[in-house]
Amino acid sequence: MEIALRDTGGDGPVVVFLHGLLVDGSLWDAVVDRLPGHRCLVPELPLGSHTVPFPDRSRLTMEGMADLAADLLDELGVSDVTVVGNDTGGAIAQLLVTRRPERVGRLVLTPCDAFEVFPPPLFKPLFLLGRTSLGLNLGIQPLRTPLGRRLPIAYGKLTKRATDAQLRRWIAPALSDRRVRADAAHFLRRARPAITLDAAARLTAFAKPATIVWARDDPAFPFALARRLAQVLPHAELVELADSRAFVPVDAPDELARIVAQSPQPGS
Repeated sequence: MEIALRDTGGDGPVVVFLHGLLVDGSLWDAVVDRLPGHRCLVPELPLGSHTVPFPDRSRLTMEGMADLAADLLDELGVSDVTVVGNDTGGAIAQLLVTRRPERVGRLVLTPCDAFEVFPPPLFKPLFLLGRTSLGLNLGIQPLRTPLGRRLPIAYGKLTKRATDAQLRRWIAPALSDRRVRADAAHFLRRARPAITLDAAARLTAFAKPATIVWARDDPAFPFALARRLAQVLPHAELVELADSRAFVPVDAPDELARIVAQSPQPGS
């Protein structure tokens, strides 16, 4: 296995959680804790908060991350999996179900990149700086302080309830390891809206249950994106959250866990 994986084990319904850029799998901890009857798989994607540099940097693309997730499901031999994505991980989930949907039984998208919004306007400066390791290093230096981590161009507009300890954990690898920064910069150089636009055009072929769980007033990913995703997915339900920002797994874990547990089961 090329990446670290948290696997809660058991023989319950399988759920795989995909996180985004400059975040690690701990984003999902509160949701996983609320799903004791499920087998939860939380891979640590090499997106800038990973602690071990990725061995094959050529795979650090959106398509490569989707294939990495699919390879993981193949390796574990699991099927009818519920895939839950957030932020960049939501865009990766869209690629997964349009490129290699064989083992996926259900899709749950929380606020994430979609259509032409990749990245959101708030984060375009960081994406541009981050195309080189040096530029990314310069761009994240303010995140060394608690105040800097709460800036709108950092995590400040992404979450209402994340603690500073969580934010510090997520940014620490990129701040401390130039190889991790180089991994993230490689990914950012290859991130472009054409990828998510192409995935969105193919979502009409995903004829399995989908649930769009979106923060109504999210400043990063507007609610209009949720409506558009619900329109292109043939069997989609749209759920509106009132008191959350993009990081729904942290801001509204009770609601998200309930939705994951109660949405139509794979194969139904």
